[in-house]
Amino acid sequence: MDFRLTPEQKMILETVRSFVKTDLLPLEVEMQTAELAGKGHEYPDRETVRRLQLKAKELGLWGINTPEQYGGADLGTQMTALISMELSHCLVPFQFGGSADNILFHGNDEQKQEYLLPTIAGERRSCFAITEPTAGSDATNIRMTATRDPGGDWLLNGEKIFITGGNEADFAIVFAVTDKEKGARGGITAFLVDRAMGWTSRFIPTMGSWGPARLSFQNVRVPQRNVLGEVGWGFKLAMQWIGNGRVLIPARAIGQAERLLQAGLEYAEQRVAFGHAIADYQAIQWMLADSAIEINAARLLVMHAAWKQDEGLDNRHEASIAKLYGAQAVGRVADRVMQIHGGMGYTKELPIERLYRDVRLYRIYEGTDEIQKRSIAKNLLRGSVRIGEWD
Repeated sequence: MDFRLTPEQKMILETVRSFVKTDLLPLEVEMQTAELAGKGHEYPDRETVRRLQLKAKELGLWGINTPEQYGGADLGTQMTALISMELSHCLVPFQFGGSADNILFHGNDEQKQEYLLPTIAGERRSCFAITEPTAGSDATNIRMTATRDPGGDWLLNGEKIFITGGNEADFAIVFAVTDKEKGARGGITAFLVDRAMGWTSRFIPTMGSWGPARLSFQNVRVPQRNVLGEVGWGFKLAMQWIGNGRVLIPARAIGQAERLLQAGLEYAEQRVAFGHAIADYQAIQWMLADSAIEINAARLLVMHAAWKQDEGLDNRHEASIAKLYGAQAVGRVADRVMQIHGGMGYTKELPIERLYRDVRLYRIYEGTDEIQKRSIAKNLLRGSVRIGEWD
């Protein structure tokens, strides 16, 4: 195995690192001010994001994982994961422009013109809507219905909940039951649904900065041409979307854990107690060491899962392991770093409490810890993966 980066890859990461330092980190004060005013979920606004994305585009940071035929750099999952780690060193939520939900590439030519290309260009915003009040981890239990009227259109009825970007999106990728008897195997269909077609969204307050939405559909009329993929086979698309996130979520967690560990190191060297810097005490040293070990372990798990994806291999088992471990590890790092800082770590003057709240989400969304363990165990018991096998 060769862990070395090419000169081009090193240059890309240096460019990302410089962008974070120069353009994103200075915005943290504004973001924390907005959060204290109860408007943290509104920052950064669409205009700010667009301005930053266009500036990054001038640096060549555009469509990092988008195919070249659509104007992207197509850097692959490994580089996308490394870039996510760098971006996550900053508290300001940001993604480079020029990308779109991976399943939008499965649209037909007309759908690509109307949804995919404008999304890549930054002219439109999408959200992925599968989770419902009664269907979280059990995504096969969705109840939103799509019934076809005599004219050929579909009428969507139901609710979606905890939808990331649902308050800002102008169209949603919605999954609904079109054949109750078939269920997930041929009975769930994906639809491209414009907000103008009639669905509404409502902000859901959470303990962290994540501001999801509740979407409501009441006889929302969707034309047949807005079916994404084949009727009845939307669940396969949904799992493809979720699988991609199970590599990038722990990648973001690693970046946040690195930011936390750096804060812990600096504070331990500066804080004096009983005549010594607290970094001299073994209890503190062990917290720092344990955090460094877990960050490195998580990074290797993520890169292995990303490598398999880039190689076209089935990485679902490795992605589940990486997502599970990374989500738990960053929580432990946040807890240790808060402990190192004592009372100051608990205040809103430092970003530690913010990260402490934010990273707790990783153990819940896009597959809870329990779902990941269930998948890992099933793979082992069925023999679909072999202990000690690499590829």
